[in-house]
Amino acid sequence: MADFKRWKEQRLARADVSRKGSVDEPIEGIVRLLNSHDRFCTTSSCSGRLVVLEQPPLPPSAEATTGFEIQKQNCSWLMVTHEICTIEKVLTALQRASDDALFKFEPFVLHVQCQELQDAQLLHKVAIEAGFRNSGITVGRKGKIMMAVRSTHCLEVPLSRKGKLMVSEEYVDFVVQVANQKMEENQRRIDRFYSSLQFALENQYHSSSLSFEEKEKSNAMHYYRRIKKSAETQKDECHSPGKNSGLESDHET
Repeated sequence: MADFKRWKEQRLARADVSRKGSVDEPIEGIVRLLNSHDRFCTTSSCSGRLVVLEQPPLPPSAEATTGFEIQKQNCSWLMVTHEICTIEKVLTALQRASDDALFKFEPFVLHVQCQELQDAQLLHKVAIEAGFRNSGITVGRKGKIMMAVRSTHCLEVPLSRKGKLMVSEEYVDFVVQVANQKMEENQRRIDRFYSSLQFALENQYHSSSLSFEEKEKSNAMHYYRRIKKSAETQKDECHSPGKNSGLESDHET
């Protein structure tokens, strides 16, 4: 526990090295809530975003196993927003493309390091019930426990080829509307996750405290009843009439 606490303090003291440099506003409450508990530490997050991404064609000489990494490194972001957007913004971004361009919706994602497996299981249950059904838990070789909140309602559509728009503006408008609907659903799931997480953490703390208090109370009552029963037994033995001398034998025959 001391090691996790020390690691968490060091982690949260680091500068935010993400592209944006800060936590997205729609999930600030979730991040603060988790980091306020000793058992959790958030490591990365994104509230969800709409992106127009330009990526050059993969060189024929590139190995298939490293192709994804090469594409990722060479990507250029032409537009990114964490809110719903308009077709005008997407078309303006596409006009700046000189290579292949994609329009993408990426849902909420959150990575949390947990102190114990049961803590990760609690988050996993909350995430699944909120609609983030691609969530999962991983345990590293050294016992590092990570919980990832993920969803499957993504969207990725190629729109231009070598800087030329390959679809009609009407289709672009349709795709943007679909993505906006996914973004709105994404926010509803975030709200459910936040509410359920608050309830789960409060309820777990209350249950733990209650169970400890009930256990102490139960032990005290058990001790009291045992003493009372022992006293009553001794009283009965002292005043019970015996057949002969007035004293009962220790063993039955």
